[in-house]
Amino acid sequence: MSKVDLAQFHKAFHEESLDGLDAMEQALLALDEGAEDPELINVVFRAAHSIKGGAATFGFTDVAAFTHVAENLMDEVRSGRRPMEKAVVELLLRSGDTVRDMLSLSMAGQPAATAESQALLAELSAMVSGAPVAAPVAVKAAAPVEAIEGWDIAFRPFDYLLKTGNDPARMFRELEAMGPLSVTCDASKLPALADMDAESSYLGWTLHLAAGAKRAAVEGVFDWVDGDCELTATPRIAAAAPVAAAAAAPAAPRAVREPAVNSEASSVRVGIEKIDTLINLVGELVITQSMLTQFNDGVDASQLEMFRQGLAQLGRHTRELQESVMSIRMLPISTVFNRFPRLVRDLAQKLDKKVVLDMRGETTELDKTVLEKIGDPLVHLVRNAIDHGLEVPAKRQAAGKGDTGTLRMEAFHRGGSIVVEVADDGAGLNREAIVAKAVSRGIIASGDHMSDDAVADLIFEAGFSTAAATTDLSGRGVGMDVVRRNVMDLGGTVSIRSVEGKGTTFTITLPLTLAIIDGLTAAVGEETYIVPLVSIVESVQVKPDAIRSVAGGGELFRFRDHWLPIVRLFDAFGCAGQRRAIDDGIVIVVEGEGSRIGLFVDELIGQQQAVVKSLEANYRRVTGISGATILADGSVALIADVAGLVRLQARRKAA
Repeated sequence: MSKVDLAQFHKAFHEESLDGLDAMEQALLALDEGAEDPELINVVFRAAHSIKGGAATFGFTDVAAFTHVAENLMDEVRSGRRPMEKAVVELLLRSGDTVRDMLSLSMAGQPAATAESQALLAELSAMVSGAPVAAPVAVKAAAPVEAIEGWDIAFRPFDYLLKTGNDPARMFRELEAMGPLSVTCDASKLPALADMDAESSYLGWTLHLAAGAKRAAVEGVFDWVDGDCELTATPRIAAAAPVAAAAAAPAAPRAVREPAVNSEASSVRVGIEKIDTLINLVGELVITQSMLTQFNDGVDASQLEMFRQGLAQLGRHTRELQESVMSIRMLPISTVFNRFPRLVRDLAQKLDKKVVLDMRGETTELDKTVLEKIGDPLVHLVRNAIDHGLEVPAKRQAAGKGDTGTLRMEAFHRGGSIVVEVADDGAGLNREAIVAKAVSRGIIASGDHMSDDAVADLIFEAGFSTAAATTDLSGRGVGMDVVRRNVMDLGGTVSIRSVEGKGTTFTITLPLTLAIIDGLTAAVGEETYIVPLVSIVESVQVKPDAIRSVAGGGELFRFRDHWLPIVRLFDAFGCAGQRRAIDDGIVIVVEGEGSRIGLFVDELIGQQQAVVKSLEANYRRVTGISGATILADGSVALIADVAGLVRLQARRKAA
């Protein structure tokens, strides 16, 4: 009998274990808020039990040993021998974080047991045995200082990391502040100069830090690139120090853990009803195909009506099949929202604030690709709302508010888009502080004549922060500009509404899917381009007297009391336009990255849905083009990247 290769099941075990840890965390957070539901305790116990059994089956002995002790602790709670106290909840939440890290190490083929996991295992064992847990906690806090003499860090950004506004050099400077740092660059993936994209990251680095820094401090340097890189940090362990010598050291404050965002997930769970619908549609297509096969030799007049019916039926089934396949990729936004109760709880505790998280619209569905990429912007917004927006209890009471602040996360459909709002009832934006900061940085000369909306929009400037000091939560100069850029990359928009003393609301509008877009088809010479409808403000025919020429060859046209720049697509893309005079063609007013421009085309063809094909994967990245699609006649139409065209116009203006 052949031996079964269990390695083929490792990935499924890893994904199921992460799902179990998510359920465990949600149950623990509910118990932490005072819920007295025995089923919540059973959820935590079953998660630990399932992970222990699976880990033992697949040979992950360190994970199995750790979760076995956690299971024993939960068994005491489940049987009534131990109350579900705050200390138990806190220890189990930390244990869940540790199991995530151990699973990731195991899947990477590395030893899962680390100094941190062993220290936490000692805490769990002490609590189960009834021994005092203070000493093991102190050992954990002191161990990095006494036992770690340095760190070996492997850091390789994903190709899009630079576009998120993060700078590897800044991270290296932060590491160097901890101690002597040596850096080795891996340029093996650097392409030829002709194939290089200036906005992509091709390098990787190996860093050797000669300092006994804590893991939280080392990993905290890379907080803002979590999920955007491959990162391993391995401590270099010195000779172990006696435990007794470290026992008197105070416990180090626990770092706030970012919600895990798996941007590389390659699988999706699908309800059986969606699979049944798909199978039925394929069966209908087979029947229709058989009906049309009989016309292979031609169609006479008596069969013409049957042939038309067959084609109509084929078209209907094709549309239904498309909708069914797209629905498989649609997932509830709760898969993202559920990561935030833990983050809100930990941030509120760290900042000594009282915060209630109100989540609404968790069943709202959107495309899996959008879900994977919206997590990081939401993390930025939530952190800023708690750190900058919501006040401490004393200030809230002095302002006539309750001592507990409310953070609302809501998702809902609006037309063909999904809207996600992050709102707080805190202090709102401080207009004076924002204007003062903008003036000091030379962004504006004065804020005297600026509207509140225009002032609020200043926080989206790159590196803008009103924080007085840099902390692990704010003041790094990486924030709202990253949020706007990431949302724009998804074809969406972000806006802000704030009332001083009442609170702030951020509104993100996103397309339901990135695979299919609604667009306006336009002709430029012999070429066809598609402009996404979500970016279009209006299409107008401009009269010659509404146009002004500016220095450098640029053109402006008057649109509703504003002068907007004109981008002639035949110039931008190097094709031969048939119409040169502005009044002979059409100007499509579009908005991207907070700015409006006019795209000059020969004529509008019509509106259609376009199946997006990656141009970068099949050719290379082209400025101003986000993808391509196949038209009904088999020709290729390019999809305009409105944000890219806005940036192109801005660069031309600067030049």
